[in-house]
Amino acid sequence: MQALEIERPPRSEAELLERASALAGRTLGELAQALAITIPEDPRRSKGLAGRLLERALAADAHGAPEPDFRQLGIELKSIPLDRRGRPRESTFVCSIRLADMETAYWESSRVRRKLARVLWVPIESAPDLPLPNRRIGAARIWSPSPEQERILREDWETLVGHIACGEFENLTAHRGRYLQIRPKAAHAGIRERAHDEAGAPTATLPRGFYLRARFTAGLFGDS
Repeated sequence: MQALEIERPPRSEAELLERASALAGRTLGELAQALAITIPEDPRRSKGLAGRLLERALAADAHGAPEPDFRQLGIELKSIPLDRRGRPRESTFVCSIRLADMETAYWESSRVRRKLARVLWVPIESAPDLPLPNRRIGAARIWSPSPEQERILREDWETLVGHIACGEFENLTAHRGRYLQIRPKAAHAGIRERAHDEAGAPTATLPRGFYLRARFTAGLFGDS
C-alpha cells in the first residue's frame, strides 16, 4: 500500500464513504505503514489503534471533541471488531459520561444521540489468534437508527440516566439496558470522578461510558 497523504476532511457523505471503501481488504499493518505509524509489539499498548488509524486515514477532524468525528458532516466513525463468523466480539464505546451533568440532561441534546445520529461503521477482522497487523479492514457502511431503534435507545438512555441522577450509579451494572449499557471507562481502577450519592453527599466513583451492546451491533452486520 502506497504512502497516504493526510487529506482535508471529506466534504460530503459520498466522499467519506468512497475513502472508506478504498481501504476495504487492506490490513491494519499495511495502513499503519502507509501512515508511517508503528504498531506496538505489546498488544496491551495497541488498544484503540485501529480506530486511530482510520481517523488519520479518513481525515476525521473532531480530534477528541465531544461531537461527531467528521464535524461538518455530523458523522461519527466507529470501528467494530468482528470474529470469523462476522459477529461483533465486544460492545462498542459511544461516549464518556459526565456524571455531574446527568441531572439536567435530555435525550434530544445528549451526546449519545448526537454520536449515533449518523455513523460510519468500519468492520475489522478480529479473531483472537490473528495478529493485529494481519487483520483486514472490511466494507464500510453508513447507518442511522430507525425510528424503532431510536425509541429503544432513548428508553435505555432515560432509564440509565435516571438512576445516575438519583445517585444510584454504584448499583448500575452492564446488565441494564436493552441496546445501551453503562460500563466503567478508565485506564485503571485508581481513577475517580466526582459525583453525588443517593443522599446527595459528595463522593468519588469510577468514570463511566455509554456502550452499544454486541447483540445490537450484530444486527447491523448480519449479512457480513
